[in-house]
Amino acid sequence: MPLIRSWVQSANAPDHPFPLNNLPCGVFSSSADEPRCGVAIGDFVLDVAALEEAGLLALPDGPLLDVPFWNDVMEAGPDVWSALRSRLTALLAEGAADRAAVEPCLVPLADVTLHMPFLVSEYTDFYAGRHHAFNVGTMFRGAENALPPNWLHIPIGYNGRASSVVVSGTEVRRPWGQLKGPNDDAPRFAPSARFDIELEMGAVVGTPSDGPVTVAEADAMIFGYVLLNDWSARDIQAWEYQPLGPFQAKATATTISPWIVMRAALEPFRTPTPPREVPLLPHLQEPGPMLYDIALEVSLTPEGGTETVISRTNYAEMYYSAAQQLAQHSTCGCPMNTGDLLGSGTISGPTKESRGSLLELSWGGKEPFAIAGGTRSFVEDNDTLTLRGRCKGDGYTIGFGDCTGRVIPALADPYKRT
Repeated sequence: MPLIRSWVQSANAPDHPFPLNNLPCGVFSSSADEPRCGVAIGDFVLDVAALEEAGLLALPDGPLLDVPFWNDVMEAGPDVWSALRSRLTALLAEGAADRAAVEPCLVPLADVTLHMPFLVSEYTDFYAGRHHAFNVGTMFRGAENALPPNWLHIPIGYNGRASSVVVSGTEVRRPWGQLKGPNDDAPRFAPSARFDIELEMGAVVGTPSDGPVTVAEADAMIFGYVLLNDWSARDIQAWEYQPLGPFQAKATATTISPWIVMRAALEPFRTPTPPREVPLLPHLQEPGPMLYDIALEVSLTPEGGTETVISRTNYAEMYYSAAQQLAQHSTCGCPMNTGDLLGSGTISGPTKESRGSLLELSWGGKEPFAIAGGTRSFVEDNDTLTLRGRCKGDGYTIGFGDCTGRVIPALADPYKRT
């Protein structure tokens, strides 16, 4: 599909992340206004709530945009999602008859604050990237036993904390927790010294389910995708995770990008999952390509320093797709809700430069890697980590907006009450 040209001229630049082909969904505010739903187009946010109020964006079963989140639209289902995109495309396309009525609803992106784009119902994080799983398993169990016996048969995941999902730009405080090194006789309570990031994609569930769904049905349930950084305290995790897996090590924060890129915008970039090393059971077999060709990168900027890109990889490196993860989640009859968020698991590639966590990049801290002006093994205080993602189309780019978080120092005493 080529670029769809818009009368918003900045949207037509081939490297701009928000062309008319994209139309990602977010929530914004400006000056003293309350947060409201908007869609990014070029260098602007289109106030879709105002369009709906003015009768220019009549959606079935509306109004759906009179709230500061996209959950009502998401729950309305794929027909409404399609109608929304079609109407917005007609209003913003070159030569649109209603341009004069729509133009006052554009707000410069530079003048707005972006908020959480949806209400997170539940959050599940997966461990579904083969390169990451193999790297981490090799560090702790050796290459011969790197993958758990079940890994090639099912996408492994755990239930996380929806309450700690935050939007890009939110500061992340270094957590305290129980730590125990290999030579320690007993655990101690201290700030995490091995704080880390995980480069992931997040799938946002639109329509709910009640009972098992197929991979094809699961794919149709997904409203869109965000970039996702699952902050991880590796030293807390090392002590607590046996036998039930991550707990407090993963509960500090999960940062997402501010724009939900709808599944329809990603259709031209579909790509298959890699060849299976062992056959999957029928309920996890895919009817077609379920991954996307999304180029990803991570950068690290020290306080007052220069940004360094520390990793480049691609979402196509995943072993299991979001649709497979969602289908597996439902197999026991577990209901899926509008606003459920599924983290893909760390997306690493086959080379050192494509590893999606500092744990892998520094090989457990044993091999510090270079950044501008120094080295890193794990995240230090006042470091800013930024995730970026894009798809390259025929004369256009699909972007997600930066997914950024700065780590601030741990509290001196987490139990001191003022």
